[in-house]
Amino acid sequence: MLVKVQYQGVKKFIKLLNDFTFQDFLSEVQSKFGLATTAVLQVFDDTETSVEEDIFQELIEASPNLCLTIRCLEEISAGLPEVISPTRSSTQSTCTDTLSVSSTDYEEREPTVHIQSARASSKEALNSEKAKQNVQDALEKHSGGEDVLTEYQTTKTLKHSTRRQLVNIVVSHMTETYGRIPTRKQRETYAMGIVTLFPALRDPFSAKGYEHFYDPVKGTGFISWRLKTLSRKNPKRVCSEVSETGGPSRRRRLDIGQQLEGDACREAISFLVHTADEVEVMQKMKETFKHRQELVHNPGRSADILKIFPRFLDVKGLVNQDFSLLFNAETSNKLLERWETAFKHKVINEAKSLTSTAEILCLLNAAGGQGSENDWDRDMSSILLLLHLLPPSPGRKKTKISPTEAVDRLVHFHKSCTSIEGHLREREGCQPYLLGLGRFKGRIEKFYLVVDKQLIPCAGTSSLSAVDELFKVHFVFNLSYEESLVNIFTFLQTTIYNIDVGVTSESPRVKELRAKLLN
Repeated sequence: MLVKVQYQGVKKFIKLLNDFTFQDFLSEVQSKFGLATTAVLQVFDDTETSVEEDIFQELIEASPNLCLTIRCLEEISAGLPEVISPTRSSTQSTCTDTLSVSSTDYEEREPTVHIQSARASSKEALNSEKAKQNVQDALEKHSGGEDVLTEYQTTKTLKHSTRRQLVNIVVSHMTETYGRIPTRKQRETYAMGIVTLFPALRDPFSAKGYEHFYDPVKGTGFISWRLKTLSRKNPKRVCSEVSETGGPSRRRRLDIGQQLEGDACREAISFLVHTADEVEVMQKMKETFKHRQELVHNPGRSADILKIFPRFLDVKGLVNQDFSLLFNAETSNKLLERWETAFKHKVINEAKSLTSTAEILCLLNAAGGQGSENDWDRDMSSILLLLHLLPPSPGRKKTKISPTEAVDRLVHFHKSCTSIEGHLREREGCQPYLLGLGRFKGRIEKFYLVVDKQLIPCAGTSSLSAVDELFKVHFVFNLSYEESLVNIFTFLQTTIYNIDVGVTSESPRVKELRAKLLN
């Protein structure tokens, strides 16, 4: 991959390998422009917006013609202009070509960079310590605070009920100190204090780690929720929400092989309808992938996708193939590779802290291998426990959906001896879901994806592979998540598949659970 870069008015191309990292890029810049390896660099786009590590790769993939600007730490601090005259003394920047910098000048300026960096780190540490002390004072002064501290010291985490108690105490202390509507900075300080005092609650996927308690950019989080509850009688909004663009509907840059266009594409689509050779079907579907993506992102044509490409309805594996073309094979395999080893047992253990009901107990038993043939199998039970850990958020609809009701919007068991057509006619809603067919719920013979009341056969036979394909079909056909399943699908998207991390709107509940499972 080639990236255009400019430093002090000089533009050059940087060549990067496919699996490059942000640090690889900075090293190449230092080498290309002859900068000192100790130079502290900062990257900006064409709008003078700072480009950070977490969004760097996505930015250059989305904008391959973008020219990035590189500046050194001292240039930024001193407000130096981007273009610097060649006659300037080499002692004016630590990032000048190493051939023109004297050893004395370098030795004098190298400690300066480290001193500035150390000062910034020291200031950040001081702010974190003050924020931590604020939260600790709040817990020590308010009733129930000691219980929060004790539980964390014992278990190294907090139950949902204890986390709510923590937020209530923090918000109470904040409003007593700063008034009914604290400033954004004050809310952010308490959020920082929470994850500093309780490091296991820090979200490793967030930029600052405390956005689920308070996100200063979007104005969301547990602290904002609590402030809204306290301010409901006041019509003035406490915060405003910012919409984001990550998820199934995001247009993506396609980096794939040769694609058919024009008459060749139309001939391939006609051929697909009539051929019985599944190998040929897979190949022609691959060659028409770009055309299919144009259709699903066209509001006037997206509903016709299964009419134009009906082979989705009888050839297995096409959803997986399109998803792999949209992303890559590594991303496509993440749920199947990581669920059993990295998430399943943690989800089961976390679900044990949920309020005990007959349904939760049944799912826990089944997930642990002690269920009957009338219960879902171990993998599906663990996925449904995840749904209970991430229940539907209050939406625009007046009727609140419970996790139990949401389960049927994710997967439905259908006895093999009854009419599927009758079920499809009676089913309300248009978002995709899984239909498990078999004599017993614990021994599903076939899984289908139900899309627009049509059946797409799942390629895999396991319940986990069926959930995998259900998630993928949203991206392949540009379908939004079912409202009651947004939290669980967003968790799978960002935390397991690592898709659109940082640009997808996530509820605080999603970030909180991720922090618990990954810390």
